Parts: sequence; structure tokens; C-alpha cells
Amino acid sequence: MASEDVKATESAVSTIVNLAEEAKLAREGVKAPSYDVLSICKSLVAGGVAGGVSRTAVAPLERLKILLQVQNPHNIKYNGTVQGLKYIWRTEGFRGLFKGNGANCARIVPNSAVKFFSYEQASKGILYLYQQQTGNEDAQLTPLLRLGAGACAGIIAMSATYPMDMARGRLTVQTERSPYQYRGMFHALSSVLREEGPRALYKGWLPSVIGVIPYVGLNFAAYESLKDWLIKSKPFGLVEDSELSVTTRLACGAAAGTVGQTVAYPLDVIRRRMQMVGWNGAASVVAGDGRASLEYTGMIDAFRKTVRHEGFGALYKGLVPNSVKVVPSIAIAFVTYEVVKDILGVEIRISD
Repeated sequence: MASEDVKATESAVSTIVNLAEEAKLAREGVKAPSYDVLSICKSLVAGGVAGGVSRTAVAPLERLKILLQVQNPHNIKYNGTVQGLKYIWRTEGFRGLFKGNGANCARIVPNSAVKFFSYEQASKGILYLYQQQTGNEDAQLTPLLRLGAGACAGIIAMSATYPMDMARGRLTVQTERSPYQYRGMFHALSSVLREEGPRALYKGWLPSVIGVIPYVGLNFAAYESLKDWLIKSKPFGLVEDSELSVTTRLACGAAAGTVGQTVAYPLDVIRRRMQMVGWNGAASVVAGDGRASLEYTGMIDAFRKTVRHEGFGALYKGLVPNSVKVVPSIAIAFVTYEVVKDILGVEIRISD
């Protein structure tokens, strides 16, 4: 995925083959990491497209997950995946299923682009240092090192785009009955900045950072490790000529996404709830019918009040639609990234 070079073996053009071999050597750390501008742009574009396509494909489930996470426990409107989707369709129509998706794509495209690019560069840098330290130029990244590279990439990408995520969360939960309507991403950001101050743009940032480590880190580590194991062991005839099929990559991405989201989910719930704190004229799904939502002073306080008032199970509200959507979402993201990167790479090389 993030560390794959372009597959040029299908081409008979010798220059393409030579460039592919150079890319392979650079990936394996034989040389110090290079920062070719063209390669950087290719990674950014591929990562951005991967994020936008994957999130749009599962937008209805993503919105339902957030609604379940933050809805007022005294005024339950969404009670399960099927009922919740039917309720949205009945009360808001088809467009309601995709509410907030534009803002989500506006956030996820730069987020994914930075994340995939950061992972590639962190992997190259860590591998280079590891090989220098061990004195073994044939050394490969261990699962632990991949975890570190994935975590670094996730934290960098999340921090860079967090205000957009906060605004997207509020846009997603507002309905036609909401007392105050954000008109879009920039209006939401400017309103929060004006009414709640600059610190409000980073509400819930701490649980997000903590959650990034198991979520993004395990995603990358599990995906890359599973892929390498399949290439080396070649079980059930799934691998031909050291290359994985799109279907096999899809399965690897799905398995990686399942591992990451299960471990980090309670932190995602707390993050969403903290993002809603201090919202004057909050959406009715948050405030309820005249019943104010809880205020949290920090991450620990949010955990404590959530468990005390709603039970431990509240930390997993929305897990079912999230589990349904996270598998195809991350799998599509991984495969789209590789496919787009391959297309860009082949076009670039042929044009040279």
C-alpha cells in the first residue's frame, strides 16, 4: 500500500524497467531516502483520491455512526443501524444520508494525502536508520517499526486537519430542526472561532491523538505484515509472481481495518462528544428536547460521565454501522491508493 513502488514489470520498455528497479532499491533502503518532487506529488494525489472515494462510498453509515455516538440519551431517535438509516431516509430524504459528506471529503482528501505521504517518508527514514544501526542493508521493517511509522503518519495528518474534522462532526449531526444551521465548512469554522474561541477548534484532540496510535498504526502494520506474509508463504495460490491481486489486497485492507477500529473505538466516541461541548444552539439530536447535553472538562471527565450516566456500552455506540463501513472503507482506500499511484506512475514514465 503506502510503501509499494510502481509495478512496471508488465512493460517491455527497458527504461521503465530500470526506473522501477531504482524505485525498488530506494524503497528497501539501499540508499538514503530521496524526496523527488514528482514522487511526492504522486503520493499526495493518490492518497487524496483514495480518501475521497472510500469515504463517499460509506457516507450514510459514517453519518449514522456519529449520530449514534452523540445523540442525547434522554431523547433516542436512532436505535440501531437499519432503523437509523430508515429514520434518516424518512425524515431527511436521500440527501440526508450524505449530509456532511462534502465537508468530510474536504477534510479527508488532504488528511489521506498527508497520511499516506507521511507514512511513505517515515517508513523510508525509519528503515534507513534501522539499516544503518544494524549494519545490515538487507534488513526490512519489523511490525513494530511499521506501527511507529503508521502512528507518526496518523498523528501528523490528524493534527493538520483536526479543525476541519471538528466542523465536519457538527455539520453531520445537524438536522432541519436544529436551532442554528451551519451553512458549510468555512461557515462552521468561522462561527466556532468567533463564538467559542480558537481552542474550541481542537476539542477532543487528545483522545484523537491517543486513538491514532492503535488505529492508524495497526492499520498500516497489519496490512503490510499480512501482505508480506502472503507474498513469502504464497498460501492457497493467492500470490503469483510476487504480486497480490486486487481482491487479495482488498481482503488485507479489510482485516487491517477491523483490527484498528475495534481497539480505538471508545476514544472515537469520546472525541465526538467533546467536539459537541459548548455548541450554542446545538443540533436537537445532541441537546434533546429541552434536555441539555453533558458538559465535559476533559477526556477523563468525558469517560467517567459517559460510563456513569449511560453505562460501559455507551463507549461502543455506533460500533455496528462503523464495523460495517470501516471494512469496505479502508479496503477501498488501500486499493484505490495503489491503483491511482500505479496509473500515475505508468503515465509519468511513458511520457518521459
